[in-house]
Amino acid sequence: MSYPPSTSAEKIAYKHALLSFCMEQLLLRIDTARHNMNAAQQAANQEEKSSAGDKYETSRAMSHIDKDMHARQLAAQLLEWANLQETDTSILYNTPAKGAVIDCGETSIFIAAGLGKQAFSGRTILFVSPNAPLALQLYSKKAGDHFLLGKDKKTIHAIY
Repeated sequence: MSYPPSTSAEKIAYKHALLSFCMEQLLLRIDTARHNMNAAQQAANQEEKSSAGDKYETSRAMSHIDKDMHARQLAAQLLEWANLQETDTSILYNTPAKGAVIDCGETSIFIAAGLGKQAFSGRTILFVSPNAPLALQLYSKKAGDHFLLGKDKKTIHAIY
């Protein structure tokens, strides 16, 4: 896919590709969290009573803590998935919104899911959740405006 997309159809196709990428990555994270949660539960269930009772209780408690941590991660990923399902990439936006691409030259931002910095089609894309502080900062911007990304001043070249 060539960058930058120039026609409306290319921009929408690019956003659809970004959304598909988000879905793939999020499904991988959901599967990993689910697998890790189940593995921690199995570890807790398989702990055998030993003569060192404190060691048994500590090991079992650690397994439960691991399971709970993975369960929280899974819940967060499932919430992110639900939000992603409501993302409309068939609209070309003039201002940042959920489903918009904010082109800043060497880096682009896609407001859809909090996947962080990812390589996509030879470019660096920053995938942010619609409620992330960066997204909230961008909602009041338009093409030509500046904003801070970390310590770097970025210029918005285009929004679609």
